[in-house]
Amino acid sequence: MATLYPSLEDMKGHQVLQVSVCSSALWGRSDPLGAHVPSAPPALYPNLAELEDYMGLALSSEEIQKNLFPESSTALTPIGPQPGQLVAPLSGNSAGLRRAEIKPGVREIHLCKDERGKTGLQLKNVDQGIFVQLVKSNSPAALVGLRFGDQILQIDGKNCAGWSSDKAQRALKKASPEKIVMVVRDRPFQRTVTVHKDSTGHVGVVVKKGKIVSLAKDSSAARNGLLTHHYICEVNGQNVIGMKDKQLMEVLAGAGNVITLTIIPAVIYEHMVKRLSPGQMKSSMDHSIPDL
Repeated sequence: MATLYPSLEDMKGHQVLQVSVCSSALWGRSDPLGAHVPSAPPALYPNLAELEDYMGLALSSEEIQKNLFPESSTALTPIGPQPGQLVAPLSGNSAGLRRAEIKPGVREIHLCKDERGKTGLQLKNVDQGIFVQLVKSNSPAALVGLRFGDQILQIDGKNCAGWSSDKAQRALKKASPEKIVMVVRDRPFQRTVTVHKDSTGHVGVVVKKGKIVSLAKDSSAARNGLLTHHYICEVNGQNVIGMKDKQLMEVLAGAGNVITLTIIPAVIYEHMVKRLSPGQMKSSMDHSIPDL
């Protein structure tokens, strides 16, 4: 299984690190046989000097080491990444990467109602499934970590497949105020893309009313596969739906050099927010930064 990276920049950074380690190992050999090992053709290895300034990023071994997770001095260091392991020499210390993670599988959550008998949750039918359309700020739904686009598979043991939006809302209304058991799948229509700011502080994305309308040529956004006709749902795990473009740009500006964007196709997004007013999304939607 191939090694996985959050971004193209992480892949290049890991290549720099591998070349550095291999070079140190070859030059540091003390056994006599080392002198007789023929050198590999230069074309098989990337030029370390070139990669250290790859795409306007600082990819020197020292910069990469700063972003690695701390490691115990007594720990055994594996020769290389395990198959399927996510390798992130540049993004490894990014809290946003972890906050934005869309986990596979399903999970069970326990939800209650507030003093007004509300969960702070609004549900929507999409393709015979029930999805989270709105999570209100400071509501019970926000406190248990539900997010826009999560799929609700069960409510109190009842399968939600085929339900209408109204039936799902009625099920919430009739549920016990003390405990509602839900089975949830994380945001199946969404995906995350990790990008890196260039020397000017930009990732190369142009947004209009929350939708990606253009990508700058040779930018991190373009290199890492961001697409137009997609809406940005989250920046480093923080919901930005309903924000004005100026506010969204401010969130991006303050998000650090490594940014994980959660995006959704426009056709799905526009169906999901149908009948939600811009005012609802701006004033009611939970825009808090999730805990790790």
